[in-house]
Amino acid sequence: MSVATAKILDGKALAQKIQNNLKAQIPTLQEQIGRSPGLAVLMVGDNPASAAYVRNKEKACINVGMASFGRHFPTETTQTELESVIHELNQDSRVDGILVQLPLPKHLDAVSLLHQIDPDKDADGLHPTNLGKLVRGEMGLRSCTPAGVMELLKEYNISVQGKHSVVIGRSILVGKPLALMLLEENATVTVAHSRTIDLASMTRQADILIPAVGKPNLITKDMVKPGAIVIDVGINRVVDEVTPKGRLVGDVAYDEVAQVAEYITPVPGGVGPMTVAMLLQNTFLSYKKKVT
Repeated sequence: MSVATAKILDGKALAQKIQNNLKAQIPTLQEQIGRSPGLAVLMVGDNPASAAYVRNKEKACINVGMASFGRHFPTETTQTELESVIHELNQDSRVDGILVQLPLPKHLDAVSLLHQIDPDKDADGLHPTNLGKLVRGEMGLRSCTPAGVMELLKEYNISVQGKHSVVIGRSILVGKPLALMLLEENATVTVAHSRTIDLASMTRQADILIPAVGKPNLITKDMVKPGAIVIDVGINRVVDEVTPKGRLVGDVAYDEVAQVAEYITPVPGGVGPMTVAMLLQNTFLSYKKKVT
């Protein structure tokens, strides 16, 4: 078997660097504003994956010197109750960022809840106002995972200008905002999805390939152009005989694709940590606005 040659895009290391920068900047602003930045993460129910993400976010908050106003609600919490909590947090001067942890239990309307968040406190960058600013190329809070992908490319001096970027997935969380961010940096962008005919012929044209689907081993070696940059946004828990307790894998068959790609992100340790770092960054940007 040939040895993997791709260089690793280390999201974990970059996320740590971003967190260290925030940790260094917060004390100075704290003197002027009179408090530390605050992030409120709202979680409903007991989805174990969501609980793990929320713990990571709250831990990261405390590490950089942010106040965490995390609220965990029972599964049966109503839409009205959550909306009233969001309205309170919108008014709370200690809170700079609000995030509703997705997915929510089926009886709740996530879109409607996101609409209730003050766009200036929209730490996840998913409010229509912030997505509209992205479409128009205006300053605004950016969706965390796509922004994390762009930061990773920047950190490794990978220019996307003029390059063919293929994004697989068209979700409002990743695919659509990422395509817009790549366009903003002058990439030529193709968005593929579950209805795309002959996906492999599309992916083989990609200078930059970014799957964000949630399907293990979707991208195999024969689907990747030699020398491509592969950024794996997928996170899937796989349980098999080797790992009965389960392990995390991406959408890319990592070992084989690493033999042909020039750069690749690992899962875990690639895009995941960057999502949390950008969440903190967004909260900090909202906080910074308080300095008059």
